[in-house]
Amino acid sequence: MLKVYGIKNCNTVKKALNWLEENGQEYEFHDYKKSGISKEKIKEWQASVGWEPLINKRGTTWRRLEKGVQDEIDGPETASKLMQENTSLIKRPIIEGKGPIILGFDSSEYEENLL
Repeated sequence: MLKVYGIKNCNTVKKALNWLEENGQEYEFHDYKKSGISKEKIKEWQASVGWEPLINKRGTTWRRLEKGVQDEIDGPETASKLMQENTSLIKRPIIEGKGPIILGFDSSEYEENLL
């Protein structure tokens, strides 16, 4: 079964969950806005894709950070700490379960890797 990490009210997450349901994919959802995310899970994701792709630099949470705080993010440790403190910074959704993790929503990537 797939495990989907994200924030329930995020439009991109909604698109991803709709796609999964329309394509008969069973999943378990983890809302890291409500339930948080462990340092170990972030490290696992970083080992898989690196720390930089995990940070959603297009979102308002990133843009609201002071420039000095943004500049301090220079590696996996500082990124992990900030992602735990501000879960809205984490790219979403993150899907685990079939091969490498998938970041964000791209229907062609989903078709290729989840069906």
